Amino acid sequence: MARVLVPLAQGCEELEAVTIIDLLVRAGVEVVTAGLQEGPVTASRGVVLLPQTTLDEALKRDYDMVVLPGGMPGAEHLDNDPRIAGLLRKMADSGKFTAAICAAPRVLANAGLLAGKRATSYPGFVDKMKLPDVEYLQDAVVQDGKVITSRGPGTAMDFALTLIEQLVGREKRDEVEAGLVRC
Repeated sequence: MARVLVPLAQGCEELEAVTIIDLLVRAGVEVVTAGLQEGPVTASRGVVLLPQTTLDEALKRDYDMVVLPGGMPGAEHLDNDPRIAGLLRKMADSGKFTAAICAAPRVLANAGLLAGKRATSYPGFVDKMKLPDVEYLQDAVVQDGKVITSRGPGTAMDFALTLIEQLVGREKRDEVEAGLVRC
């Protein structure tokens, strides 16, 4: 079974975090939610999320993918945490997936994971970083190798479905999507 780590920072975007977690679980993926500190996480709109563990504890395990929800100041907290940057580099060095949505792709950029890649983000984040070696796109979801990025709350479902497809295949993605009755 695939295992995914979703770090939750104070001020994260709850719609993104919950959509990612929910859809991955529907696909049979083991999802581990980890707070940067111990205790509840108050998301950007005041919704309180209860991580399963702390990041320090979560880092004792291996993962097939790390997914960063966006939102502000959540993405800023992720970006300022050296444990996150180290984890992202370790995942990339091991040929594993890293993914981020909304403002969080800048965390990937600052960790050096977007160099030479195509990526997207919420407008005003990665595109405003003026990174000459990143091809910035405005697509809902952009995958370049093992790096997956997405635009924002409105693309969270497409993003999560792409994560499912990469982890457990197109058939499982289609099955999960059919159950969502998106049309």
